Amino acid sequence: MTNLFSPPTHPFYPSGPPRFNHVAMSLPADLLGEESRKEICGFFDEVLGFEEMPTMTEDRRRLILGCVHWDQFIFLIAESDPMRCPRMDHYGFSVGSLDELQGIQDRAEAFRKKDDRLDLIDLHVDDQGVVKIHSLYVHYVLPMMCEFQYWEFVS
Repeated sequence: MTNLFSPPTHPFYPSGPPRFNHVAMSLPADLLGEESRKEICGFFDEVLGFEEMPTMTEDRRRLILGCVHWDQFIFLIAESDPMRCPRMDHYGFSVGSLDELQGIQDRAEAFRKKDDRLDLIDLHVDDQGVVKIHSLYVHYVLPMMCEFQYWEFVS
């Protein structure tokens, strides 16, 4: 078993552990139309700092949101039978500080004041003793929630 506190090594991945690079969700084509895309992009940019990759956009067909770095993204595609899932199905990101997590909370609260479609599960802590996992969930229009976590290791 690998020690969580030592540099990760694995014989299959000598250059380092694999990284998640995207999540894909299908939507009704109407949600990928010009007006809905504008709303989706507005939320992701204003609250999370994620930006549309405009060269990849196809009206009513595809929208790709870069998650700060080019090799991490949210891939949205139109389908006649789009994705549906329970409220707590989600994908996750980790951030490097509690202040960054609080910033997401603050921006989400501000956004929700102008658009009540934003669903927010406020910042909370799961105290495991050796680590405190701070997290919050945000949801806007897409089928899945997005969780953000900060792991505070107690010394």
